[in-house]
Amino acid sequence: MITTTTPTIEGKRIVRYMGIVTGETIYGTNVFRDLMASIRDFVGGRSSTYEDVLRKGKDQALFEMEGRAAALGANAIVGVDLDYETVGQNGSMLMITCSGTAVYVE
Repeated sequence: MITTTTPTIEGKRIVRYMGIVTGETIYGTNVFRDLMASIRDFVGGRSSTYEDVLRKGKDQALFEMEGRAAALGANAIVGVDLDYETVGQNGSMLMITCSGTAVYVE
């Protein structure tokens, strides 16, 4: 499945638009991870723990979106947009969503 943020795919011709597809995932944070991230923020440096959560969440949301596109008979998704938001009490959860247009290309 070709997935791109651009509205077209170089060298390919879109022959059918199948509709908008989405993928969503929500990750809860935990006390230990928050504590370690707070310490790292205090002393400086990158928080690889949170980076891993972001990466896994993005991959899962894209996987779900690609599955929905495939179910429609699409072989590509164009115009993909990723969004990250905190939700829940005190922003304790991370929501990652993506959307795009499922298409069939030659």
